[in-house]
Amino acid sequence: MDFETGVFDKEYIALHGGREAIVRGGRDLFARLPRAFDGVNQVAVIGWGPQASAQAQNLRDSLDGNVTVVVGLRDGSASRDAARAAGFTEEDGTLGEMFAVIAASDMVLLLISDAAQTALHEQIFAALRPGTTLGLSHGFLLGYLDQRGSRFPDGIDVIAVCPKGMGASVRALYLQGAETNGAGINASFAVEQDATGHAVDRALGWAVGIGAPYTFQTTLRSEYLSDLTGERSILLGGVHGIVESLYRRFRAQGLDETEAYRHSVDCVTGPISRTVSKDGLIGLYRRLEGQDRETFARAYAAAYPVGLELTHEIYDEVASGNEIRSVILAGERLARFPMGRIDQADMWRAGEVARRDRDDDTIPLDPFTAGTFCGVMMGQIDTLIEKGHPYSEIANESVIEATDSLNPYMHARGVSYMVDNCSTTARLGARKWAPRFDYLLTQTAYPATDPDLTPVKAFEEHPIHEVLRICARMRPSVDIFVQ
Repeated sequence: MDFETGVFDKEYIALHGGREAIVRGGRDLFARLPRAFDGVNQVAVIGWGPQASAQAQNLRDSLDGNVTVVVGLRDGSASRDAARAAGFTEEDGTLGEMFAVIAASDMVLLLISDAAQTALHEQIFAALRPGTTLGLSHGFLLGYLDQRGSRFPDGIDVIAVCPKGMGASVRALYLQGAETNGAGINASFAVEQDATGHAVDRALGWAVGIGAPYTFQTTLRSEYLSDLTGERSILLGGVHGIVESLYRRFRAQGLDETEAYRHSVDCVTGPISRTVSKDGLIGLYRRLEGQDRETFARAYAAAYPVGLELTHEIYDEVASGNEIRSVILAGERLARFPMGRIDQADMWRAGEVARRDRDDDTIPLDPFTAGTFCGVMMGQIDTLIEKGHPYSEIANESVIEATDSLNPYMHARGVSYMVDNCSTTARLGARKWAPRFDYLLTQTAYPATDPDLTPVKAFEEHPIHEVLRICARMRPSVDIFVQ
């Protein structure tokens, strides 16, 4: 897998015996964007959710009038006032009705919800002119089309740019980048169809324009398989199940509610994530000594099989189309059975207290929590390796997005806040799979009195450590910003 670009500088990184091409971003490259968007007079951003609002504003600022950025919303959308407040207006032609904007644009970034994409895709495709570039930030729609035996229309480009973080961070770190070059959220890109011959440069221009410090190559299918799997495993559903099970375990051992929260949730989203972000999984392991390392090893050996088994099951459900069908069917039930919130449970109320006067320097690095979390994370890593995903994608979807984007956000707001406020697709996945992680850890991993320590030896020698060391060089220059 490789690509050619006549606008940006391609670099290669060596990852476990292979090499992958990347593009480095930065504000110093904004002057190249008009060339990347050659033939594009108007970019449409469809939607005003977290990703759409962030990307629309970032592109508008980066393109600086060289290309018009227009927001398209459905008639009666409750987001119109928010878009106007951000400077997109009907009066200057930068805010309009969704299908009219699609028909008038040369490049259409479809950033509405997965459910809306599947429900409206035929109308959207009909509105696209030949030669238009259709952009996605998630491959869910491809999975849906595969299910139906359908495909994207001929005669258009189909590309993807997928930031490895939340929309709020995509915008906040872009603004910080005004003072610190290289601030931003890394992204992957893919070209599914190239009808114009400009698809690669337009995708890379889009990534650079929204502020990605580094952009990695993938395919649209590989992206949705790893992304949907990751958010149901270690990125959201898995971490939710892990900390729920650990919290109850620590309570049963006699810790009060605040201390149990500190040893479970705060430990994962705080010192574990910060250490892995800077020093990798092996750096976390080496930080532990003596009895703490033995405790880590036993927890890891017990948790790894759970992570491996469940992530394989999740991946199979995604690849077969079952998980996409499940999301669509659940979406049809939501009007009658809306998702409830989880933040009223005792554990999450304890989290509000724990965060109120929290001193990050005093949060314990609990070795049992570390071993459990890393065991499940490595189960996802090994699943994606076995399924043939590129190492850059594996590192991003299994480790970097967790420790550099999502976990810091959960540290500031709570895991329950993330589960209650992320995309509908992710919320449904977390609610479906978190109880499975919770159950298997509680029922099979924690009671294990003499776990097979073979997985620990494999962990010590795993190639992911060198991959993460190389990827750490491409870490954004500014840590995630959470207001």
